[in-house]
Amino acid sequence: MTNTLTAQTAHATAARPLLTAGALGGPLFLAVGVVGGLTREGFDFTRNALSQLALGELGWIQRTAFLLTGALLVAGAVGVRRALPGSVWAPRLIGVFGASFVLDGFFAADPGAGFPVGAPEGRVTELSGHGTVHLAGGTVGFLALCAAFLVLARHLDRPWALASRVVAAVVLAGFAASGATVLSFTLAAALGLGWLSAVAVRLHA
Repeated sequence: MTNTLTAQTAHATAARPLLTAGALGGPLFLAVGVVGGLTREGFDFTRNALSQLALGELGWIQRTAFLLTGALLVAGAVGVRRALPGSVWAPRLIGVFGASFVLDGFFAADPGAGFPVGAPEGRVTELSGHGTVHLAGGTVGFLALCAAFLVLARHLDRPWALASRVVAAVVLAGFAASGATVLSFTLAAALGLGWLSAVAVRLHA
């Protein structure tokens, strides 16, 4: 019994800094995106996705945010693995989500809807090669996140488990509605990132 408790304590101690990293990923990405969206000419939250901020002269800022966020989320996935030794798929799925940010940091979205300045005013109808990779990465990543929330619900107490299932459904609905309005996906993605941070803090505690 003593050895078991010692091992559990060691796992919890090792998990905490990693969970802290995972909790910081979402707020970092959203903060950089909101500041960029408010300050860069031509950007409109109702028409443009945050990922388009990776375009243009100042695009390196959002690309860096993608890469840092991905690294923090992958670290968080390792933390979840250590905090929940009985969960196999939750950390794997969160790791996929983090990896999708790294991928999208290298493959930018296509310009469109008036951003960057000079881009066509209409929405993107034909994807370039890098735009296709970006979209595929984001799609796989957020589907993995929703699946992770459903798996995590099995390891959380009832209010948190219910909330995780609801958040997964809302994120999926926002993603499905993105064809009509990009703002729906932006808000759903923000909810997903925020809830992942909340779960990381919960596991840290």
